[in-house]
Amino acid sequence: MPRDALVSPGELTVCQEVAATLPDGQPVTGWTIGSPEGLTVEVLDLGARLQALYAPDRHGRRANVVLGCEGVEDLLGEAAYLGATVGRYANRIADGLLPLDGTTHRLATQPNGHTLHGGPDGFATRLWDGVPVREGRRAGVRLRLHSPDGDQGFPGALTVEATYLLDPAGALWIGYRATTDAPTVVNLANHAYFNLAGEGSGTVLDHLLRVEAPEYLPVDGELIPIGPIARVAGTPFDLREAAVIGERVAHMDPQIRRAGAGFDHNWVLDGNGFRKVAVLSHPASGRRVECLTTEPGLQVYTGSHFDGSLTGRSGRPYHAYAGIALETQHFPDSPNRPEYPSTVLRPGEEFRSTTAYCFSVE
Repeated sequence: MPRDALVSPGELTVCQEVAATLPDGQPVTGWTIGSPEGLTVEVLDLGARLQALYAPDRHGRRANVVLGCEGVEDLLGEAAYLGATVGRYANRIADGLLPLDGTTHRLATQPNGHTLHGGPDGFATRLWDGVPVREGRRAGVRLRLHSPDGDQGFPGALTVEATYLLDPAGALWIGYRATTDAPTVVNLANHAYFNLAGEGSGTVLDHLLRVEAPEYLPVDGELIPIGPIARVAGTPFDLREAAVIGERVAHMDPQIRRAGAGFDHNWVLDGNGFRKVAVLSHPASGRRVECLTTEPGLQVYTGSHFDGSLTGRSGRPYHAYAGIALETQHFPDSPNRPEYPSTVLRPGEEFRSTTAYCFSVE
C-alpha cells in the first residue's frame, strides 16, 4: 500500500502504511519518520514497537542499527521483545506475586514461574491506537492502549500512552505516560537492541559502552535481584569509563556467568531528572549514541541468549551478542523490594518517563 505523508515539520516527514496483517485479519500499521540524509525510524502499532532505525556512519552511509523481524508471525512468536514497549511492568516480578496495600495479587507468569515484561500476553503483543504528531520541529507518532483491570493479573484499569518523536538534530525521543483508576504498579520501557555496525552484521562485542552508575543489582540464577545493591568498583560492571563489551562479558565473574556470559542486569543510575546515563559507540563505523533519561535504572542486556533461531530483517539469523538493549526503567522486582524506588501508581497520579537516544558520528 502506498505511504501517505501526514506530517512534515521542516525536513522531517511522517508516512503511514499498512505494514502487515495479523492472522485474524487485523491490519498492522507502520509509520516511517525521518529524512533522506539523517535519521529515519520505523514504528509499528503492534507492541508500540521501534521496528527500524537508519543512521549514517562517518562516511554518510546509512544502516539500520536496531534488530527486528520482518514477518508478523515472527514478531508474535519471538521472545526477545525486539523494539517493543514492554509493560505493564517491564523486567521481572519474582514468582508472579505483587503485594500492594495489604493484598497479594497473583500475576500471569512465564514458564519459569516469574512475571517478565508484564506477563506472557503483555503490552508487546497488543495492537495500539496510533496517530501522527508534531511538537515544534519534532515529528512522530503517539500510540495509546487501554489495559483493563485484571489484565495479566494486575489491578486497576490503566490508560497508557507511548510517543516516539524524531528531531532534526538526530535524536529519537520516547515518552511514556499512564493513569489508573485503582492502585497498581507501572514500569514501562522500550526493548530495542542496538548494533551500530548494522543489523545482522555480526556482534556488538567490539562496541564500547559507558554507563554513569556507581552501583548495580546482583541477580540469582533466574535473574531476580538478590541481596543489597552492590558497588561496581573493582568489578566488570564498572563502566564509568568506556569499556569494550567483549572484554567485559568474557570475564569469569559469577554474575557475568549467571547471565549467560553477558550482562542482563540493572545499573543504579547516578543523579536525578533528565540526564545523560550511557554512551554506546562503534569505532569502526564512527556511530555513537548517547542515552538520556528521567528513569532511575538502566537494564543492559547483551543478547547472549540469541541462538540463531530468530532471523532478522537482513535475512541473517541472530546469534549471541547480535545486539545490546539499553532499557531505561525502574528496578526489577521493585514491588517486592520496598528499598527500591516505588513503582506504585494511584488514581489522580500520572506516570511519566522520557528517554532520548541521541545519534552522532566521530
